[in-house]
Amino acid sequence: MRERSRPRGRREAGGGGGTGGAEASPRGERRGDLAEGGSHGPAMEEGAADLRQRKKQNCSESDKMAPEQRNKENSKLGRSPKYMLIQRFAKLFFGCLAAVTSGMMYAVYLSTYHERKFWFSSRQELEREITFQGDSAIYYSFYKELLKAPSFERGVYELTHNNKTVSLKTINAVQQMTLYPELIASVLYQASGSEEVIEPVYFYIGIVFGLQGIYVTALFVTSWVMSGTWLAGMLTVAWFIINRTDTTRIDYSIPSRENWALPYFACQVAALTGYLKKNLNCSAEKFCYLLVNASTYTFMMMWEYSHYLLFVQAISLFLLDSFALAQTEKVHEVYKIYLFSLFLGYLLQFENSALLVSPLLSFVAALMLSKCLQMNMKKGTFMSRLLKVMYIYLVLTVAVTLNFLLKMFVPHKENEHLLKFIEVKLGLNTTKNFTMNWLLCQESLQAPSQDFFLRLTQSSLLPFYILVLIICLFSVTQVIFRRICGEPLKEAVKLEDGRIGERPEIVYHVIHTILLGCLAMCLEGMKYLWTPYVCMLAAFGVCSPELWMTLFKWLRLKAVHPILLALILSMAVPTIIGFSLWKEFFPRIMTELTELQEFYDPDTVELMTWIKRQAPVAAVFAGSPQLMGVIKLCTGWMVSSLPLYNDDDLLKRNENIYQIYSKRSAEDIYKILTSYKANFLVIEDSICNEVGPVRGCRVKDLLDIANGHVYMRESPVTSRQSQVVCEEDDNYAYSKYGRFCHEIKMNYSPYVNYFTRVYWNRSYFVYRINTVISFQS
Repeated sequence: MRERSRPRGRREAGGGGGTGGAEASPRGERRGDLAEGGSHGPAMEEGAADLRQRKKQNCSESDKMAPEQRNKENSKLGRSPKYMLIQRFAKLFFGCLAAVTSGMMYAVYLSTYHERKFWFSSRQELEREITFQGDSAIYYSFYKELLKAPSFERGVYELTHNNKTVSLKTINAVQQMTLYPELIASVLYQASGSEEVIEPVYFYIGIVFGLQGIYVTALFVTSWVMSGTWLAGMLTVAWFIINRTDTTRIDYSIPSRENWALPYFACQVAALTGYLKKNLNCSAEKFCYLLVNASTYTFMMMWEYSHYLLFVQAISLFLLDSFALAQTEKVHEVYKIYLFSLFLGYLLQFENSALLVSPLLSFVAALMLSKCLQMNMKKGTFMSRLLKVMYIYLVLTVAVTLNFLLKMFVPHKENEHLLKFIEVKLGLNTTKNFTMNWLLCQESLQAPSQDFFLRLTQSSLLPFYILVLIICLFSVTQVIFRRICGEPLKEAVKLEDGRIGERPEIVYHVIHTILLGCLAMCLEGMKYLWTPYVCMLAAFGVCSPELWMTLFKWLRLKAVHPILLALILSMAVPTIIGFSLWKEFFPRIMTELTELQEFYDPDTVELMTWIKRQAPVAAVFAGSPQLMGVIKLCTGWMVSSLPLYNDDDLLKRNENIYQIYSKRSAEDIYKILTSYKANFLVIEDSICNEVGPVRGCRVKDLLDIANGHVYMRESPVTSRQSQVVCEEDDNYAYSKYGRFCHEIKMNYSPYVNYFTRVYWNRSYFVYRINTVISFQS
């Protein structure tokens, strides 16, 4: 057998004529070049052209030959082809049924939990809307406006030329707030004739919960495709739900952009996993390719920060291709999908300049420019290995240079604060800026706490993830070492080979989870991107016979047959994990669904009711951005600021209006508020009298730092343990004014000259801003 295979390998490497060369697969021909060194110059170009010409022919031939090979194997085992077809169909049918059922059950679970938490069905419309806080309130308010518009076209026009939300400012809300989810939801609601069947709020949150079901189904399918058994998908879903606190933000912010976008990204990852697989038939490959196309573009339209996540994915594919662990043609097809999605996104997002200066565009453009060089570098000689290192350096250099040039010539203001945030977060700079320090003090932008790792460990997720990751990493390292030594990859990896690191889809997921994990270790908010794929990779590993076989190959087991033991463990280990999770966590989940919780905020309800009844229709309200979002949603009145952080003007507005909680004079505050044409001021007692666990991160502390009313000892953001801690008696610089939110409640001059209290309750104080100033003592 060996003597026959060697001449055939040489014919494939040479790319010459004859029947052996004509019947060789493209992968085998390319890998022969890697092993043997191949030919240079025109000969290689002719071979590559011949490969492209025969690609379709080889694909069709492999589709025809695959059933014949399976028939021969089945005849050896004494099984008829019809029996095997029924078996495969049954496996596919029940796997798909389990995947869809898991997604539907999760959506029902979310809906039931949401009802128990907020008593949604028994609430009035105003009380339901109050459950949307901060930016979520803004997103839902625009959905309401679309439904109230006389026509969809008129509603879109009013959103793109919106001057009824923020005072003295006309904004394109669709572009600035990425309102494509609301556009789609309003179209579906009106086109489906749901006005007489279901209320708008139920339809809206129902779509989001349905997308979360698709999210879970996509993770199920990804794990199933990687492991070959839908038992891995079931375990993925179980871990995802049990660790729901760390896998999704659906409990805190239903309309947030990531809740709309991440399900599409999960579908893209599932399709990409199938697309990267070896020996994939043409029909499945085309289906995966189309699904990657559609989901990538949709994901980019749903979330303004989607191109950053795709940039991380592009780096993973770049590393995968650099070590020659995947088909270069497939990887570059994905790069083309990125470029196509960026182009369409730029056009349909009103020429969004943020996409032109995104690192994704620069990186992919650099890769495409270096495509020809990469093909030349895939040789087996020492010089080619040296040039490959230079190739990686060249790609990175071109990408950085191109991004720098684009930022020089393309006018853009988006995401500048993001770069400043990274500088301060890494300790490269310090700042007294209120907005920057406030963002850095947010819990989602801190390093993850110990409780996060403890929760993952208690559910057994983290230990199994680390085990699977270590095995896969060692296997991938072995494969890379073999590639450096010139050894070609196997065309088809069998179970007994114990080489799980040769599967490109596995290598991709290992690299991807490592990169996302590095981000999650820096920012706790990134855990919602990382933890779902931790669930998927850990479930795949414990259910994969190949992973166990890889481990047994290293251990060199002789007492027990390694293949049999691998098959047994791939069924026994997930079953034991499943039963233990069922016993420990299922009662807790059922308790969540049966226990009635209470969400009641009478002070906010009273405030909104007073505004709707007493405030003039043309009134403009000023206050904290989070409260302004709720006022805009519940009353429809114009506000002076919004809880959005992607616009420099809005960021400046937020900082200026937050001065109502600083040590500034009544005259200064009056000038600030009247500059935005505000008529009413709302002061929140919870902010004015805030008693936080970390004093340096309170709003009033950050304002005092920004205004120079306190000496700043250190940056307020490097970690949870190194926040600004200021003693009020010792560290405050001289300020002849008291804190405005305290002084205005005393009702003495000069505060009563500028402001008149018109409403108050336990949580809120509302003041009318006087148009005619009275200087009575």
